Amino acid sequence: MIRSVEVIMVIIIIAGAFISASYFAVLPLPRQVSPLNLNRLSLTTLEMLNSNNQLSQVAFNTGNSTLTDGLQVALSASLPPNVLYNLTIYEVNSGQNGTTLYTPQESISNAASLGVGSDASSYLVSSSNVTFDPTPQKIGENSTGGGGITLYILDCSDANSWWITGYTDQSLAQNLYSLLSPYFANTVMVQNTTQLAQILNGTSLQGEPIQNAVVINTCGEAVPIPSGYYSSNGVGYDSADGSYAMYSYTLGQRVLQYNWTWVSIVGYPLYYVSNTAEFPSNQNTWGVYGMEYVGPAGLNAFLEGINNLPYTYNGNWITNDLSSYGPVYLSSEALNYCNYYGIYPSPYQTSTRALPASISASYNLNVTTYVFNQVAGYNPGAIYRHTVEVNGVEQYQGGFFALGLTRTPDIRLTALGLLTDYQPRIYSSNYNSYDTSCLVVLQLGLVGGD
Repeated sequence: MIRSVEVIMVIIIIAGAFISASYFAVLPLPRQVSPLNLNRLSLTTLEMLNSNNQLSQVAFNTGNSTLTDGLQVALSASLPPNVLYNLTIYEVNSGQNGTTLYTPQESISNAASLGVGSDASSYLVSSSNVTFDPTPQKIGENSTGGGGITLYILDCSDANSWWITGYTDQSLAQNLYSLLSPYFANTVMVQNTTQLAQILNGTSLQGEPIQNAVVINTCGEAVPIPSGYYSSNGVGYDSADGSYAMYSYTLGQRVLQYNWTWVSIVGYPLYYVSNTAEFPSNQNTWGVYGMEYVGPAGLNAFLEGINNLPYTYNGNWITNDLSSYGPVYLSSEALNYCNYYGIYPSPYQTSTRALPASISASYNLNVTTYVFNQVAGYNPGAIYRHTVEVNGVEQYQGGFFALGLTRTPDIRLTALGLLTDYQPRIYSSNYNSYDTSCLVVLQLGLVGGD
């Protein structure tokens, strides 16, 4: 009985204290409990007004009362009825000693005063008649005098292609030129196998530097082969095994010698050789004439050449069909550079000619860029750099970019892979000059202030 009385007394005391505190407490106004974020509202309103260029039109035509009245109507309709506003447009000019001057041009307001609790946001609008051209850095250029490197695109009219379904090598070459030429100091279209022989011999076509070049083969699984020296026995032709795999070996050695990056855009690299004059009645077993079957021995010989090993004929198939694993996906690094360079291929592809990761150890190759994620120990698309040691220091000499994808090539992947590997910068244009930019400031307040 005594405990029950004690409990009742405690309840009475607590209830009395709560009632007393509630009676004397001063509760804040509702808008102070849940305040309106005027800064965020101001910025959102400016962004919305500029979404259809209405804001920029008024900013660069402040003398047009029709446009100004229209903006005020839109501004009033965009804000709650209890919000006061003052919108001011400033012209941006360049002052002395690199300073920036802001000159007020127009002001729109619905109140003489916004109170002491106002907030504001600013927004930079650009003239609609101004275009901005980004300036890409040339690959290989640097502050110490590096003049940039050459991009060779094989567009050989006397060679046929294979596994570029739906395209011609000429159309692929033109598209690659459009995508990549802004990033290279020199872009040269190699028009025929005679010109290809010329650069293989170390002679430029247009006075361009040959060393350190990128060479893109647009013929898919076939590779153009020059007549004469490069198709002769011991240089391009292996008479003992009846194979043109030795030409691939010679290519590998040239890639090592000139520090080239050789690019295969689709399928099994170096699977055929092609020259319509050299093989007019020969076909690749699929009815495409002017071609000779080489098979897996071509790629194996190329890897021997780039690693400066003795030539041996090796017809073993080394790539893997990854279709049973599903599509292959772009690496996170490649995806990041899609936005930077504005190149957007499909993020997933089908790979049936993926190279084994083991070639890195076998041929002194380092993967510098994974264009696609590795799957089950195979690389659907990657850039390999051959490692050599010079005076006790390891450095790269020769490179190989292989996209082991299926049939239809997407040259955006070729461009994206090279740009991801070299990472040239894109310099933004400076548009903060007279008559090209205006600063708009929107200040907001609440009816009655604080």
